[in-house]
Amino acid sequence: MSEGYELECFVRTDLGKGASRRLRRMNSDIPAVLYGGNKDPVSLTIAHKDIAKATESEAFFAQVITLNINNKKEPAVIKALQRHPAKPFILHADFQRVSMDKEILVRVPIHFLNEDTCDGVKVGGGNIIKSLNEIEVSCLPKDLPEYIDVDMLEIELGGSVHLSDIILPEGVVSVALSHGEESDLTVASVQMPRGGAEEEEEEALAEGEGEGEEAETGEAPTDESEEASSDDSGGKSDE
Repeated sequence: MSEGYELECFVRTDLGKGASRRLRRMNSDIPAVLYGGNKDPVSLTIAHKDIAKATESEAFFAQVITLNINNKKEPAVIKALQRHPAKPFILHADFQRVSMDKEILVRVPIHFLNEDTCDGVKVGGGNIIKSLNEIEVSCLPKDLPEYIDVDMLEIELGGSVHLSDIILPEGVVSVALSHGEESDLTVASVQMPRGGAEEEEEEALAEGEGEGEEAETGEAPTDESEEASSDDSGGKSDE
């Protein structure tokens, strides 16, 4: 686990939607809430510039964050972040308290390695299709990884990487796999792009079907050609 972030926070007593709007507009702060740990939820305010800068790094979402609340430190992880649908502005943040001796559930980002040199891409001409960009894990706060590496180097065309193929750091467990083999999700696969061999095969099949139709209706062109010949000869005699 890398060194965590620290955020200055203040307890918020002016609650409600109207108060939250005033908070954002007048003070450039955002509302937040801290819950969990067998304690009552606490409403907070955080300077928007501070949390906006922190969220520029993906590591912020997968590590223990220290909230300095009125000069009292609370370790927490971020559980939800609400953003403005059209503007680069954070509207609200949810944090969950953590205890250093209790396991936590966190979604950790995936780093895909060797995408350009992947066998299925470089040799097979395929594309990497990513099914997951993060993995939910369970671990003690001290064991929480900043990210999880997935090496694509030896994945061939038509091959895939599943959760069970990933070696997680010691003390870290995949939440999905803890539910059984049926939850062994595909993380990424290497597939032939549309327009490649698959499309050529479809075109060949279509051509074959067309030739079959001509063979089945072979008498019709003969009749039409005979009628055309009669029309042509009749036209010539008229001339």
